[in-house]
Amino acid sequence: MILLLVTGAAVTQRHVPARRGPRKGRGPTSARFANVAGNAAAPSVRRVASCCSRRQFSAQSTGARAFRTYGTVQGVSALRTLIERWRDDAGGTYRTWFLWEERLKNFRSIRRGIGEVVAEIDAGRFGNVYKGSSLETVVKSIAEQRQIFKGADHAFLWKPKLRIPDIYESSANQIAFGRFLDACACCSTEDALLGAIRRLDAVKIKGLGPAAANLLYFVHPTMTPPFNTAIVEGYNALTGSKVKLGKWEEYLAMREGILRINAEHRSLLSNDLGAVAGLLFDIGSARYQAPPRVEDESATRAWEADLARVREAATKERNARTAEQDGDKTHTQIQGWLRDLGVALGFDVWIAANDRNRVWGGGKLGDGCLASLPAALALLPGFDSIRLIDVLWLAGGRAEVEAAFEVEHTTSIYSGIVRMLDLALGGPGEPLRGLFLVAPDDREEDVRAQLRRPAFRRVADLAVRYLPYSELEKNREAMARFGHGLRPIEALARTLT
Repeated sequence: MILLLVTGAAVTQRHVPARRGPRKGRGPTSARFANVAGNAAAPSVRRVASCCSRRQFSAQSTGARAFRTYGTVQGVSALRTLIERWRDDAGGTYRTWFLWEERLKNFRSIRRGIGEVVAEIDAGRFGNVYKGSSLETVVKSIAEQRQIFKGADHAFLWKPKLRIPDIYESSANQIAFGRFLDACACCSTEDALLGAIRRLDAVKIKGLGPAAANLLYFVHPTMTPPFNTAIVEGYNALTGSKVKLGKWEEYLAMREGILRINAEHRSLLSNDLGAVAGLLFDIGSARYQAPPRVEDESATRAWEADLARVREAATKERNARTAEQDGDKTHTQIQGWLRDLGVALGFDVWIAANDRNRVWGGGKLGDGCLASLPAALALLPGFDSIRLIDVLWLAGGRAEVEAAFEVEHTTSIYSGIVRMLDLALGGPGEPLRGLFLVAPDDREEDVRAQLRRPAFRRVADLAVRYLPYSELEKNREAMARFGHGLRPIEALARTLT
């Protein structure tokens, strides 16, 4: 295969070895997905994948437009200049979302939620309504991932007049959707992923378009970019394309162009396609203007003036960014309180792996805490999620978890609950009983609402408690001085289930 590389106005060719076919992997989770009426004649994953190579889409006009060339600013590519400015913008999606520490913590919980959707469809208990479904739980969690995914749930909301998306009333379409999610979750190659998308597209489910790519992004972030109106408009503005919403073939062609843009500017972007999608989002939402075409000096000057205005606007946004940083500080502060209280009550303490180096109390949050979790926990299927729980208290010398705390200051409560369920229900013995959701006083109803979701029906069997910030702040010193074990914290917290 020949891949065209564009640098400035020069086009060069480089030979790229053809991709191998997909590895053999497990198929759909059950015969229910394999034996839908009309599916017997469907081609296998390997056969479909073989005709879905990248080559098939690269010739389409919407993808090929990504080769548009740009002018220069003081000898540097205008697009590169834009990306550099965007990366430094405190109000742009690169800093507010892509570098957001909580972003990666949410990947596993969303993937697990997608697995729950597949399992419910497979078992025939998904139902025929969106509200209250496991799909609603997952999609709402995605919609909470800051501005780039705001409104991500709209595509899945039931529109009664149009009767779309038709995955609630049609059992055949629902099973096709479940099979699609299952195939995407199981595949490990680009060809297999594209094959799953094309098989879903062939079913022509009314109202279910490439908005589903937002689910796929959290499963394969290096292969599927997020999708929404602003991203499409940003891509069209940047490349001169005319990608339309609602069609998978348009999304796949745009994806090819995005991959080329990302490859050309990889040193400034990331293997994770969320970065380049964030750039397109900010262009499409008019935070930035796309660079002008080559050899248009007046347009280049106007574009530079627009960049200067964005920089001024970013300065005005510092107060909003400061408020978010204060939220992060509060989250760390609560973790610090729980760390010190746990030590005072006689426990060994574990701080979330991605929070250990945060500054707290003249040192680091992980100071004086366990450097690693017990080997028995490392064997649990959800260990990658467990190690990200905000605070764990372990019985001294016995390597057993006595209590788990998730601090939910402003982040998605859903993700924290999923992480604790991985711990509570992942072992062979009795479920862990010391589960605490620590949150501001005014978030108690949010916590209770999440726990009422069908996706968390197992939570009802566990003694999950709600610990308000104010109660922890008022009583932590007295508990540290006079308390021992879990009884003081259990007496302070409110039972949720």
